[in-house]
Amino acid sequence: MRFKTKISPIILLIIGGAIIGCKELPKTSEILKTEKAAILKTINNETAAAFNRDYELWKSYWVQKPYVKKTYINFYDSTATETLGWQKVDDFVRIYIEQHPTPEPLPKAINDIELRLYGTGAWINYEVSDAGKRKKRETRILEKVNYEWKIAGMHTTIY
Repeated sequence: MRFKTKISPIILLIIGGAIIGCKELPKTSEILKTEKAAILKTINNETAAAFNRDYELWKSYWVQKPYVKKTYINFYDSTATETLGWQKVDDFVRIYIEQHPTPEPLPKAINDIELRLYGTGAWINYEVSDAGKRKKRETRILEKVNYEWKIAGMHTTIY
């Protein structure tokens, strides 16, 4: 027994249009590379704004919500600060800039980070040396707000 199949011209048009209209989705490694570059830009620009004492620019890199946190632990001089909530983080940095208005030399830009992406959130970790040549490890939590990465949490440990 032989079967004849007729394919409707409409079905051919639909299938052909679907094939022609398909775009290759970006590969995971390409997405990771793009997001990493954007995150590096955010953290380096935020650091530059702080060191240049540009308060308005500095705060533009932060999520301005009550759940924001900023923690410093300095084993070198046995100090620690924990600042909880955007208003307190903002007040802490604004007052610091008011009391120390002279810009400081910029640290070397961060280029090497460990990165984990979670939808519109990211966790990063990196290690650098501070101005006193002490090892400093930072962890930052970022959120994508209006297509831009912003800092929602920061933990710094100085050894």
